Amino acid sequence: MSKEIEQLSTIIQDSSNIVFFGGAGVSTESNIPDFRSESGLYRAMNKYGKSPETMLSHSFFQNNLETFYDYYKNNLIYKEAKPNKAHLALAKLEAEGKLKAVVTQNIDGLHQLAGSKRVFELHGSVLRNNCMRCGEFYDLDYILKPENCKEKEGLKTLVPTCKKCGGIVKPDVVLYEECLNDEVIQGAVDAISKADTLIVGGTSLVVYPAAGLINYFRGNNLILINKSKTQYDHKANLVIYDAIGKVLGEVCGI
Repeated sequence: MSKEIEQLSTIIQDSSNIVFFGGAGVSTESNIPDFRSESGLYRAMNKYGKSPETMLSHSFFQNNLETFYDYYKNNLIYKEAKPNKAHLALAKLEAEGKLKAVVTQNIDGLHQLAGSKRVFELHGSVLRNNCMRCGEFYDLDYILKPENCKEKEGLKTLVPTCKKCGGIVKPDVVLYEECLNDEVIQGAVDAISKADTLIVGGTSLVVYPAAGLINYFRGNNLILINKSKTQYDHKANLVIYDAIGKVLGEVCGI
């Protein structure tokens, strides 16, 4: 066991109110690409020649439904992905009463699949979808089935429609140009402000307003675990430059 892992283990053992704040790096070990790494969405060419910010913006969704869903279904949904050691370790810490909440920028639902109960999803989830007209809820499988998509000129499109009213079914994912959910933000702020230890992992802390949430932390131990440096490293009690799943897996014996 390295000195850093031993130090983190001691901090966790001595803490009673831990909150975890995570980003895309938490899910890369489940083979879900992030945005900014060498293999991330920003560097991957797409057939439309537009940036992810454009393709996943509210205005693009409104004006280019078919293209939006083509990009969305092929780049943001990974049905075969399974929780990795990071997800499992956090669920274990919550079951032990150590971890009080997970605050995540991810939309894949892997924290809940691993067993975490109190999860604040800042950017929503691909697992939830609602009709924009009547509000009817639909799961992920529904929007992926061709028979649930509207027709145009006699051909099926990729745009899912509501079986009750025929409205467009939109993923419960926060698009660029959209505001974060106030209730989720408030819950995350409340949890972070009450924590005695905040573990931040798998995020470069450059996406706002989400990254700004760590400024609400008033506890004793700020831990940063990431493969690369962040602008908050100098404020942390402990910084570990490694994969979050590897680190938490070793600490929690997974």
